[in-house]
Amino acid sequence: MTGRRVNFRQGVDFPSFGGVIQPACTTADYSICDAFSQLNKLDGFDLQPRVTVPFTGAISLASVSASDFYIANDQGASISGLRQLTFDPATNTLAGITDAFLREDTPYRVVVTNGIRDAAGNPVNACGHACVVRFTTRTASGELVRLRSAMDLPLSDPANAYALAGFPGATTSTAGRKLSFTQNGINDVFLAASVPPSLNNPISGIERTDQVNVDPTAPGAFQSSAAPNLIPPGAAGYYAFGSFLSPRYQFASASGHQDDPYGVSGGFTDGEIPPVPTTQTPKPFGADRLGVIAVTPDPTLFPPPWPAAIYGPGFTRSDYDLFVTADYNASLGIVTLATDPSGHGFGPLSTTTVTSNGTPTTFLSYGRGRDLNGDGIIGDGLNDGVGPTGHFQPDGSELPTRKPIDGLESGLVQTTVDNMALGRALVAGLDIPGVGTNLVNPSKIMYYGLSFGGIYGTMLMGTDPLVHQGLLNVPGGPIVDIARLSSFRGDLAAALKISRPSYLNGGPGIGGFTEDLPLRDDPAEVITHPGAAALQELFGATNWYDRTGSPETFAPRIRLRPDSAWASNPKNVVFQSAYADGTTTDPAAGVIYRAGQLFDRVVFYRNDKTPTYASDPHGWLANPALAGRTSGEQQLGAFLSTGQLVNTNPAWLEVPAANPNNFECLHYPDPQTGQQQTRQPYPASGDCPPLSPDG
Repeated sequence: MTGRRVNFRQGVDFPSFGGVIQPACTTADYSICDAFSQLNKLDGFDLQPRVTVPFTGAISLASVSASDFYIANDQGASISGLRQLTFDPATNTLAGITDAFLREDTPYRVVVTNGIRDAAGNPVNACGHACVVRFTTRTASGELVRLRSAMDLPLSDPANAYALAGFPGATTSTAGRKLSFTQNGINDVFLAASVPPSLNNPISGIERTDQVNVDPTAPGAFQSSAAPNLIPPGAAGYYAFGSFLSPRYQFASASGHQDDPYGVSGGFTDGEIPPVPTTQTPKPFGADRLGVIAVTPDPTLFPPPWPAAIYGPGFTRSDYDLFVTADYNASLGIVTLATDPSGHGFGPLSTTTVTSNGTPTTFLSYGRGRDLNGDGIIGDGLNDGVGPTGHFQPDGSELPTRKPIDGLESGLVQTTVDNMALGRALVAGLDIPGVGTNLVNPSKIMYYGLSFGGIYGTMLMGTDPLVHQGLLNVPGGPIVDIARLSSFRGDLAAALKISRPSYLNGGPGIGGFTEDLPLRDDPAEVITHPGAAALQELFGATNWYDRTGSPETFAPRIRLRPDSAWASNPKNVVFQSAYADGTTTDPAAGVIYRAGQLFDRVVFYRNDKTPTYASDPHGWLANPALAGRTSGEQQLGAFLSTGQLVNTNPAWLEVPAANPNNFECLHYPDPQTGQQQTRQPYPASGDCPPLSPDG
């Protein structure tokens, strides 16, 4: 947008570790160099930047306030103070994170005044009175917006995403986009009433057989289990299992070999969508066939065309979760569909077996997991396609990814594209053998997603005009902040350990690292653990880079600054969060809600007021062991069917959240203290911080 991009210089600006700039990259610090190389692809600074200010001596951290350390607009008016303040006495560096989520492609100014005091209480010499540094924020949402636009270009346009991806007949017809429910000449469509309920072993109705080893002949290469089904008997018409094509942007090629799925030597890949210049649109490398599951209404009770709800599964989950999140949808006349997130669903030889009227039928489930780190195992998520991975070596050692600050950004963008493709497949016409043709009303396509599905669902709602209504359950952002404060902290620690250099700086923090980074409403903190400043810098750089695939970037586009495609017809959204969520966390959810000014659309599940207060409430929409599940499912069904937000359990649900301050606290011990997650019942749990008397 400015004609410029970030330009960190090797030997001058990087690599740096512990405040020391080295002249060149070495085998000991190449992860730092790789990170700066990624930042150098960007066209501006972060949308919620970490700002660092060097001093020549110690300062009084207590003297720093929003009136002397702030962000101003280009006219000089203050628009945001800085929070999460830290001071590093080893380098005399003050750091803070902007409170406001800034606009994209916009010039701002960092202002530091002589209101800051030194250790003796004297004003610092801030350029005489005030030091001012101008910067321009980056473009972050543009890539996904342009990817969506390319999918909606006329068939004859050579830049049409489907044509570039090689869809059959893409230049003349949308037929190649449609869902198929036939495999090897057999229709994989079953009358719901003919399929026995399957909750756990012994396996009865729906069986999943997951490929967990690259070598299909290895002992234990496949693992079978029941696919739990909580849809009440008689509430659905048909279960249909099929597939569709989606443009692939995340990987450069597809050889078709299960041990080298994307044509990368040794099966190793870094899973990044290669950045392109700001105003350009990435071109797809090809098309992937993805699995899809549909649960339909009874067509005799609800004659089609039906409204459709696309479901977004959570992290390490799969499209089978449709059967534990769509309890009431079909009985309300809604057809629900789901596909796996990028890198999920285990290996490509994974299968589904459905027993209908006593007869089993087995077919491929189109698992999207691949062994991308070379360990011979195909898991479900983290190291198998959704994000950059380590590289296992013949001697058993593991080298770090060469795209260290991509996080899950590329996988989230690809997954959002996949759900866009699924929506456009419905517009092309949903035909299910034995059920009917053109079964979906293309003007009534909705979305709901849980956890990871709430994250890329927020991206979808902020990008795609096709999806007019959505419920986003327990989302959060950005990803690295979710990880460091949640039960995923161990996964983050594993990546920090193999980084060159290692960032594990020791306890007391869980996972072997301590970042000395306060929460948004916590007091400023003096860094006391060596290496904590480097961790803060790494996390800040990761957030900066990852905004392209992070929900808070897209939250303002839903309602605060809507896309012109839906500005005159506002989107209808609901967010659901849970008190003391230990997986995506309440502070991470708060980032989304503040960025988009969405607190009035937030339902807060007060897990602390339920009998299951001691459990992590993250899965409350899907997990029958959590007290609030039925209330959440009823609220979901009412919202999808009527568009109205209904409080289905006033004792446990706040509609909307009564105290936004509850999204400033974890409601369990900060993992930086070394304490594990523990939860208290109400009223001992309390609000944190308490709501002020004036609200």
